[in-house]
Amino acid sequence: MNAAHFHLLFNHLPIISTILGILILSLGYILSSVIIKRTALFIFILSSLFTFPAFNTGEGAEEVIENMEGISEDFIKIHEELAETFAVFSYLLGAFSTLGIWISWKQKTYSDAFNYLIIAFSIVTLYFGAKAGTSGGEIRHTEIRTKNSYDSTKTKLEEAKKHSDEADED
Repeated sequence: MNAAHFHLLFNHLPIISTILGILILSLGYILSSVIIKRTALFIFILSSLFTFPAFNTGEGAEEVIENMEGISEDFIKIHEELAETFAVFSYLLGAFSTLGIWISWKQKTYSDAFNYLIIAFSIVTLYFGAKAGTSGGEIRHTEIRTKNSYDSTKTKLEEAKKHSDEADED
């Protein structure tokens, strides 16, 4: 196995576990179960931990595939940026969930309100996870690229280059 294999092995875990956490936390509210809610928060913490190997194997995966035919450096760059954003949100979700478990354990009156905020934040995290995952798939799988994804990638790269040029001028 090479670095690309490890990246593919790990990169699905944070996204899938975030989905699972959202479903379980929602079920905890439907069933009015504190234990199920805490289980969901624990799953969000695991999801955050799964982000470390997924994120840290990306550079090695890039080294393996960057010189392959049909691989676009532009798509790799966009994927890296989206993965960084997702990682930050995932780590924050893990931290908020840790705090949420403590709040629940101490039976604070605002526990449910805090968990609702965690559900909202986890949905935002999942959005960035989906963007990062899709952009990663577009690197190698040209069949899932759309004209919109290509145009979006091109626009983002032009904006990044413009900001970089402006910074160099200062």
